[in-house]
Amino acid sequence: MKITTVEMHTGGEPVRIVTSGYPEIPGETILAKRRFVRDNLDHLRRRLMFEPRGHADMYGVIPVAPDLADADLAVLFMHNEGYSTMCGHAVIALGRYAVDQGLVASAAPETRVNIQCPCGLVTAYVTVEDGRPGRARFESVPAFAFALERVVETSAFGPVAVDIGYGGAFYAIVAADQFGLDVRTSRTRDLTDAATAVTEAVKAQVPLDHPDDPDLAFLYGTILTDGGDALPDRPSANICVFADAQVDRSPTGSGVTARMAVQHRRGQAALEQPRVFESVTGALFTAETVRETRCGQYPAVTVQVAGEAFYTGEAVFTVEAEDPLKDGFLLR
Repeated sequence: MKITTVEMHTGGEPVRIVTSGYPEIPGETILAKRRFVRDNLDHLRRRLMFEPRGHADMYGVIPVAPDLADADLAVLFMHNEGYSTMCGHAVIALGRYAVDQGLVASAAPETRVNIQCPCGLVTAYVTVEDGRPGRARFESVPAFAFALERVVETSAFGPVAVDIGYGGAFYAIVAADQFGLDVRTSRTRDLTDAATAVTEAVKAQVPLDHPDDPDLAFLYGTILTDGGDALPDRPSANICVFADAQVDRSPTGSGVTARMAVQHRRGQAALEQPRVFESVTGALFTAETVRETRCGQYPAVTVQVAGEAFYTGEAVFTVEAEDPLKDGFLLR
């Protein structure tokens, strides 16, 4: 194995973009490609995401051939557990990467990049100043509130009331003070444990549905918030715990999208009313609902999320056949 990557981060959350070395990924649709890598190439995900080449919170991108005519590029997302359907922090990085690599023609003051994700086509807009791409924003696929104040029973904390929102992936959303925690000051481990308990309860007790494809109908994780959904005059802090207790260092692009969809459904966020979201690293994403639409039976909105990504390096990863740990491992 010899796989090359470009390394980036958005708000501290890694984006490991595969640039060569992956075998061809067949499939008529991007969701079919996602199923293929899950069933046939998962050893490569483990090698790139797990130690010693990665870590428990590594995140990666696999470019694939698009099946939508309007797409400039198409990607699969991977993490410590498997393959996501949407990743906003990666889309922000991919927008800048696409301009830098000449995958789209650069145009000032803003370059449009159409990125096909497993959840659908996402449009990124990358600012270009003096020929250099910088901050990016993207408009989401239709996002919606799936459930409001659904009570689930957790083994560690008893009954917990959660909202469930879809922003390209499904998230349970709950204020951290239900657990006596503060997302700005509590230990990350305590926040992770609480979020994981909620994720396990929702997965066991709340059947999810997505009108477009059953492959989209799974809970990706839980977002603990500071409860500041109705306070537009200050950043609202949150921590997103997804996949196998993986902690997002960024505010989480698809998670912010889901939060905005829930806020809009509750009447807490009007169209084009900007909000700011803060992550555990202090990174900020701005967001606003752009337009109202529908997703099957659900009233929905599209959401614009903005942030900035940076390069951290390039890498060449190899494997020696006799290495007993060649397929990776995780220690927490």
